[in-house]
Amino acid sequence: MKAIQVFVPRDSAAIAVGADEVADAIVAQAAARGASVELVRNGSRGLLWLETLVEVATPAGRVAYGPVGVDDVAGLFEAGFLSGAAHALCHGLTEQIPYLARQQRLLCARMGVTDPLSLADYAQHGGWAGLQAALQMPADAVWQTVLDSGLRGRGGAAFPAGIKWRTVAQAQSPQKYVVCNADEGDSGTFADRMVLEDDPYMLIEGMTLAALASGATQGYVYIRSEYPLAFDVFSQAIARASAAGFLGDNILGSGLAFHLEARLAAGSYVCGEETAMLESLEGRRGIVRAKPPIPALSGLFGQPTIINNVLTFASVPWILAHGAAAYKAYGRGRSTGTLPFQLAGNIARGGLVELAFGTTLRELVFDWGGGTASGRPVKAVQVGGPLGTYLPASQWDIPLDYEAYAAVGAVVGHGGLVVHDDRADLAKLARYAMAFCAHESCGKCTPCRIGSTRGVEVIDRILALQPVALPDGGHAEGAMAQQRQQVHLLRDLCDTMVNGSLCAMGGMTPYPVLSALNHFPADFGMGLAPATADRTTV
Repeated sequence: MKAIQVFVPRDSAAIAVGADEVADAIVAQAAARGASVELVRNGSRGLLWLETLVEVATPAGRVAYGPVGVDDVAGLFEAGFLSGAAHALCHGLTEQIPYLARQQRLLCARMGVTDPLSLADYAQHGGWAGLQAALQMPADAVWQTVLDSGLRGRGGAAFPAGIKWRTVAQAQSPQKYVVCNADEGDSGTFADRMVLEDDPYMLIEGMTLAALASGATQGYVYIRSEYPLAFDVFSQAIARASAAGFLGDNILGSGLAFHLEARLAAGSYVCGEETAMLESLEGRRGIVRAKPPIPALSGLFGQPTIINNVLTFASVPWILAHGAAAYKAYGRGRSTGTLPFQLAGNIARGGLVELAFGTTLRELVFDWGGGTASGRPVKAVQVGGPLGTYLPASQWDIPLDYEAYAAVGAVVGHGGLVVHDDRADLAKLARYAMAFCAHESCGKCTPCRIGSTRGVEVIDRILALQPVALPDGGHAEGAMAQQRQQVHLLRDLCDTMVNGSLCAMGGMTPYPVLSALNHFPADFGMGLAPATADRTTV
């Protein structure tokens, strides 16, 4: 009898809710019942509220059950889940689950489908097609394709990837590098981790394409220290890809060389900034470098270096396999392609949703996310990590693209969304942003190092000066005047941080503070406080 394939994810999110124990229970139940089962540890589909999501291969396709706990396994066998039978936890054919079926999965197409470390699975599902195409092209045609696609950096800065690649390709140097920043430190983000754990060869292929385009022969992936499983899986993937000839001195017999190493990060948020990461990779404390020179001309060890984040490199294999025009068919304006949006916080159906640019927060939070997990009204959504803005309901219908968000002082960032219900205190969250900056600042520039500390103090004074209502319905004018003075001081401080900081650590810390102050003044004990018409208004 042919063994029935049963898929249980070994993604960190699934393991955290008992996937390993569920896998063991399925093997034990199958043995006890004489059932022939082939257990496959696949990646996650990104439907995190359904983890552990167990799938069974049937003639009609893979059938999904979830969230499955150890105590559910015996009942699934009794119900006949090995044949895709009905059960309270059954969601039907996996590909037809609305949350998944309505996505536009280019980058995430293999996630949850394949065994992440299987080279055969990767190739069977379109892997290496981009590399094979690139090996038939001159190097300048590779970076030109990336440039023509409009792909922009997915790490937050949104700089055109093709311009970086071209700059390094045209630089004259005997040694060039490709570096991937996988120090995914933003709150509510996990897409980089999922690539590393659930489709690692896609990143390897993307970085190899960057090497072919630029003439680099050595690459490094700087992986977040809090991601031990991702580091282990990716390290294994490098070893297997090297043994199979996809990395090394002679890539697929082309005569071209590219070697890749994984490095564990130092546990510093500021190392998400590219030059601080380079300092760390070179064995020093992660401190931001002044620019110029830019890393594309003088990067790792002073040599020309392509630096992109995981999602940027991972997007390139699809582009080379299908062409720049096909990629530009997705998206909106200068924001081409798709982005894996990550739904987190107080949300009913948290997970990863890959869509073309142009969708809205309202669609993501309610159509995909199902509103809050608490069932209470949504008050604010923070987009772009801990230094992103808090968007109120009036801004939930703005198209999610780089230009539309920049126009209102917001950032798309890494695509992370953190949802807060009506119990959230935005004043406390604003204070947290300043305190976070004070804790994580590398200390090199004064606006960030000192400004964040002063910011915490000023917010504390604003909250301490909340006017007390008087019996006649009025308020203590003295306290109100002092509070207005402190608010003016806070805005002035934020302006200094935005315009004077050396990097985005200090330059973006005012974003959550000002957005909370402007859109939720009541949380600061204030009435409506119109924003000043300057560049720090968000």
